[in-house]
Amino acid sequence: MDVANYNEDSIRSLDWKEHIRLRPGMYIGKMGNGSSPDDGVYVLLKEVIDNSIDEFVMGNGKTIEVNIKNNKVSIRDFGRGIPLGKVIDCVSKINTGAKYDSKVFKKSVGLNGVGTKAANALSSYFKISSVREGKSKLVEFKQGEIINDEPIQENTSRRGTKVTFIADESLFGKYRFISEYVEKMMWNYCYLNPGLTIIYNNEKYYSENGLFDLLDQNTDAEKLYPIIHLSSNDIEVAITHCKSQYSEQYYSFVNGQHTVQGGTHQGAFRQALVKTIREFYGKNYDASDIRQAINAAISIKVIEPVFESQTKTKLGSAEMEPGGVTVLTFIQDFLKKQLDNFLHKNPVTAEAIEEKIKQTEHERKAMAGVKKLARERAKKANLHNKKLRDCRVHYNDQKQENRADSTLFITEGDSASGSITKTRDIKTQAVFSLRGKPLNSFGLTKKVVYENEEFNLLQAALNIEQGIDDLRYNKIVIATDADVDGMHIRLLLLTFFLQFFPELVKEGHVYILETPLFRVRNKKKTIYCYSEKDRREALQEIGNSAEITRFKGLGEISPSEFKYFIGSDMRLDPVILGKESKVQDLLKYFMGKNSKERQDFIISNLRVEEDIIN
Repeated sequence: MDVANYNEDSIRSLDWKEHIRLRPGMYIGKMGNGSSPDDGVYVLLKEVIDNSIDEFVMGNGKTIEVNIKNNKVSIRDFGRGIPLGKVIDCVSKINTGAKYDSKVFKKSVGLNGVGTKAANALSSYFKISSVREGKSKLVEFKQGEIINDEPIQENTSRRGTKVTFIADESLFGKYRFISEYVEKMMWNYCYLNPGLTIIYNNEKYYSENGLFDLLDQNTDAEKLYPIIHLSSNDIEVAITHCKSQYSEQYYSFVNGQHTVQGGTHQGAFRQALVKTIREFYGKNYDASDIRQAINAAISIKVIEPVFESQTKTKLGSAEMEPGGVTVLTFIQDFLKKQLDNFLHKNPVTAEAIEEKIKQTEHERKAMAGVKKLARERAKKANLHNKKLRDCRVHYNDQKQENRADSTLFITEGDSASGSITKTRDIKTQAVFSLRGKPLNSFGLTKKVVYENEEFNLLQAALNIEQGIDDLRYNKIVIATDADVDGMHIRLLLLTFFLQFFPELVKEGHVYILETPLFRVRNKKKTIYCYSEKDRREALQEIGNSAEITRFKGLGEISPSEFKYFIGSDMRLDPVILGKESKVQDLLKYFMGKNSKERQDFIISNLRVEEDIIN
């Protein structure tokens, strides 16, 4: 700003919708194109559904209908309905809503009156209708501006609220809703609200047993003992240990919000669990031995929770209510009583847990020397071998929440890694260069992670030796050639992650980079094509005089062109495990030796590819 022209005319006040549209990150965290589960389109969906969940919690309406088709979202509940005279205010006036009355919404997530306002302002179309006491009110908006305000009229439909919206492509770009992400959200709502029915795109979601069902349906490894399910006022937990698992897996929630980044309650649970186990067995077992291979879920309800961001993915509150007992003390007292009692009453389970702890302790001590040597090798390699070209966010900013946009590209070959390194955003994008094909780690023990140089260095680069709490990069992007060798490298890397760090995949950190197969251009225009269909359409647009280049590998894409593929329009395919997918069954099928099923599949689906350029 020109200081000489700084006067009263320089000062401008934005209305509510202008501010949300100008600074959407303040309200929904980030935008994104839907490829990541924390992208803004899912936040908009969640913010609207949360209001319907609050109605269910208050005993109003047992069913919520959710439909998504062609990016058009509709949510219908059968609660009390918004008071008709306040419908417009509730979706277009900041700091307006019923949740400020703590008597009504004592332990609700959305306490700031922003959620549906953000959905309204950030949508190219937004409609809300409320049915209440035999009457209804309907209002339509465009980018937060009212375009249709119908008068209150008689209506004999069931009471409740319906919201329809289309997120604005001028802000979000070409986005999409990935059904698996939405399904996971719907299931979590049901797990946390037993008795609630959600109908999502005509499919029914329902849970009777809360977190027990969550852990039972999301644990694919063999359980060491039946799930321990405990609950009391404002807290519910489910716990088990698994065979053939090395990591810890937690599902944590606060007031119905999935806190994917954990927070004070998850940290308190881990600490309280160790304390309770030590006291029960009367032995000072190492905390890592107690928690290794644990799968657990915890849900607590807090009065006026404080989260570390608008998207509420990490709890910051240290107390159960302002000026009240700490979260740690509350959870510790609960586990000391409930888990201790359970273990006394179930000696077979108690014996299985202690046997697991002793086995883990033995393995840890046997591996101590190998781990120390591996860490020394990793440190030396990072200094001298240039395996990792890090990004500046890790040098200049140690706050984990400021690394949400950090990305690690895993590449194979000097040409590809060199091109990406020269083109990347050095602030947030890092590059790890593989040397040749990784080892097939299926069926191997974690010892191979330390003994194999590539795996050891990759683990060190990601900083996941002690679990993913300190993961250095939010996105891990596998960038390999789109040929047979490239696909094989992808499978080998995915095998490594699923075998030893499955939570990286389960929590949505692993992606595949899409790069173009063709470049179609003439003197006036260049079109990059990601499929044969794209190529045909490009030829129709440019004409037969076009020059066609077939990219056989990433190394053939120049640094000057890579900027189009790893920049703001980067195409990422998330690696998603379906709800019915069992990790060990998948690995055995794809990576096991002499798999008869795999051989039969290949023979049945074998076909000869034509030369698609000619």
